[in-house]
Amino acid sequence: MHSEVVASRSADQRDSRESRNGTPQLDAVSLAIIEQLQEDGRRPYAAIGKAVGLSEAAVRQRVQKLLDQGVMQIVAVTDPLTVGFRRQAMVGINVEGDVESVADALTAMSECEYVVMTAGSFDLMVEIVCEDDDHLLDVINKRIRALPGVRSTESFVYLKLKKQTYMWGTR
Repeated sequence: MHSEVVASRSADQRDSRESRNGTPQLDAVSLAIIEQLQEDGRRPYAAIGKAVGLSEAAVRQRVQKLLDQGVMQIVAVTDPLTVGFRRQAMVGINVEGDVESVADALTAMSECEYVVMTAGSFDLMVEIVCEDDDHLLDVINKRIRALPGVRSTESFVYLKLKKQTYMWGTR
């Protein structure tokens, strides 16, 4: 038992190092834990431990560390249509000046699910989830277009969601 705790501590110490760009470096065990949770976010820590060769307590500590570092989130993914959000859209935004300040303002809007700084035709791509068309119009016209620096927007209203997955694994 003592050697397992020591091994877990040294693995956690290896796991906590950061790369040169400030992101956590993940060892093979942490990557395996992430893959287990991507398959089933409710999988018991004991079952994950058996699969990756750690105790339940060591898995619990690793998962908490991954959550604290922002490496992953464990959430319930819903179908927006079934919980009252009948309109989704991707909005391309062109910005004059500081793109990050506009991106920061968008992240504060609850309707904006994803905010991505891009290269190409748009400076930002934003996924918006709304209750209906009136709500979408209000968000785009009165809130997004009113932000300082927003030069133009182009909306891509979702007609049907064909695939939504978070099973890309790890590298």
